[in-house]
Amino acid sequence: MPQLPHPTADALRRDPLPLRGRTALVTGASRRGGIGYAVARRLAAYGASIYLHHHVPHDAAQPWGADEPDAVAAGVRDVLGDPSAVVGHGPGDLADPRTPATLMATAAKELGGRIDILVANHALSGSDGTLDAIDAEMLDAHWSVNTRSVILLAQEYARLRTTLPGRTPGGRIVMMTSGQDTGSGMPGQFAYALSKGALASVTRSLATAVGDIGVTVNTVHPGPVDTDYLTGEPYAAVAAMFPAGRWGMPDDPARLISWLATDEAEWITGQVIDSEGGFRR
Repeated sequence: MPQLPHPTADALRRDPLPLRGRTALVTGASRRGGIGYAVARRLAAYGASIYLHHHVPHDAAQPWGADEPDAVAAGVRDVLGDPSAVVGHGPGDLADPRTPATLMATAAKELGGRIDILVANHALSGSDGTLDAIDAEMLDAHWSVNTRSVILLAQEYARLRTTLPGRTPGGRIVMMTSGQDTGSGMPGQFAYALSKGALASVTRSLATAVGDIGVTVNTVHPGPVDTDYLTGEPYAAVAAMFPAGRWGMPDDPARLISWLATDEAEWITGQVIDSEGGFRR
């Protein structure tokens, strides 16, 4: 059986800007304390041009509060690895089923007509409860933002990729799941767990659906990450459950996600990958 030749020495050496010339849409990148911001900065440092999606009203309603979108974009712009790369940003309420198409079209226009990397990082937090407390409104709200919008974004992304010539390299979709499939699950957040579990379950199907156009699909479970939502004794108790004695930081999952966006990860698809530092439940 014929085999491919071994890589040359130059091919084995890492390019310091492995995403030079690539473009990325990162959703839920609205706070400098969040995972989306850390992912965007990593992708930008690797050479990519970035479009940041934000929905400030969601954060404004949370205990951690809202950030300033221009400041978030400036922080990403500060680390651009390629001087010719650009950073754009804009709002979007992904509870609206029309928003994914609008967002994808806007991001593509800002980034020269193409999106190579889609990182669906956004999520609805709060307004949830136990099995006894949930109602149809809670279930529908989480489903529309955390699940439906991600699939619609993937649909629009795939449609955009099919307009490019052949199997254009660099096609990547990365989704985010949570702890619904670990330990005792998330019995206090039924609506959230359901919506995130659906993304984990659909990963392989989605990877199969877009494989023929040269796109990989993977889902990352980041584990407990310090995004400024917990303090005091509860914070210390969680930190003690990690072998390293600290929480995950936003850049911990960002390193994995950014690597999945590079050509080094072109043979990895349809996977749900844990990145939680050996967290002990």
